[in-house]
Amino acid sequence: MKLSSLFLLVFLLGINISNAQISSPELGGKDRLNTITTAVPFIMIAPDARGGAMGDAGVASSPDAFSMHWNPAKYAFIEKQMGFSISFSPWLRKLVNDIYLGYLTGYYKIDDRQTVAMSLRYFSLGSILFTDEIGNPIQQYNPYEFAIDGTYARKFSEKWSGGVAVRFIYSNLTLGQYVGGAESSAGISVAADVSIYYQNDIEMGSLDGVFAWGLNISNIGSKISYSASNTQKDFIPTNFRIGPSLKIDIDEYNSMTFLLDINKLLVPTPPIYLRDDSTGQFITGPDGEKVIDKGMNPDVSVVQGMMQSWYDAPNGFSEEMREFSFGGGIEYWYNNIFSIRGGFFYEDRTKGNRKFFTLGAGLRYNVFSLDFAYLIPLEQQNPLENTLRFSLIFDFDAFKNQK
Repeated sequence: MKLSSLFLLVFLLGINISNAQISSPELGGKDRLNTITTAVPFIMIAPDARGGAMGDAGVASSPDAFSMHWNPAKYAFIEKQMGFSISFSPWLRKLVNDIYLGYLTGYYKIDDRQTVAMSLRYFSLGSILFTDEIGNPIQQYNPYEFAIDGTYARKFSEKWSGGVAVRFIYSNLTLGQYVGGAESSAGISVAADVSIYYQNDIEMGSLDGVFAWGLNISNIGSKISYSASNTQKDFIPTNFRIGPSLKIDIDEYNSMTFLLDINKLLVPTPPIYLRDDSTGQFITGPDGEKVIDKGMNPDVSVVQGMMQSWYDAPNGFSEEMREFSFGGGIEYWYNNIFSIRGGFFYEDRTKGNRKFFTLGAGLRYNVFSLDFAYLIPLEQQNPLENTLRFSLIFDFDAFKNQK
């Protein structure tokens, strides 16, 4: 298999979801590009149009069928007994028409305090032609990835809840082709989410409202390898997400919600390696490994990587703060039937440089809810640029009542 084909696969994966630019160790100073790269970034893509329309925020939004991605603990506060949803997001629509993300999720409320849910996320990379080193066709292949989730959420009180989710991740990108003389294989990982959620009814003068906040540490799991020999393993995107929301009931028919998500990847930051001043080549130690000039060794365990991700940036505290990304949004509802949404997402230019506005709308009618989202990039091209995403939620309670 040609190496360029593998690089194309990585590009098609949308590597800029969690690491939009390649690290540039040769650039010094605080403006050095040093994005954090991980495997399987598809599990970080906002799967639903509601969250996608509010700046990729949702850790403390009102519970719905898509809570699995944002904060599984929210399921404990969901009002309906049972429901399921589907969503579809075309990917790189400006270049190809056969790459997409599909998402299916369902939940069941056992009683007033307990809820269980499952979801399936499927990412198709379209059709790829594998070639040998000199460009001769070998095989046509359709790479794909998927993740299967299950969660249990429980109320601790009338204001607090917690959730635990488990996740199986499968990534088959190369169909066992040989890359650089080594046989490749499908990547497999198992991960977990731990989350909490708080909501409380409040009064603001003559207005009623709901204040909420949530925290979700997602994708705590084993490293993943695409090598049959299992010699090289990459971190999956373990992520720390926290944020508040405030819903204001303006009157009987109108309400507004404001929300903010703060994110940080809990994987090691790439260090700056020592180079020879005359040749520019990396300097290696007696063991053949590159010598670290600034930062910390990224070849550590998952738990160690999560801990050192808070203090391992080569340029210290200022760079560590640049690793936080922010998503915020506003949601307006009229009579719980029609909604308009907007949001903004910000990421530092040295850590990915994703900056975009989002717009969307929602409609609730009898047994289903339909949501749309649209993304407008500011700094760079985005795989979801000029793409309309949609989500559909079915409410079984309304269906039974209608019958």
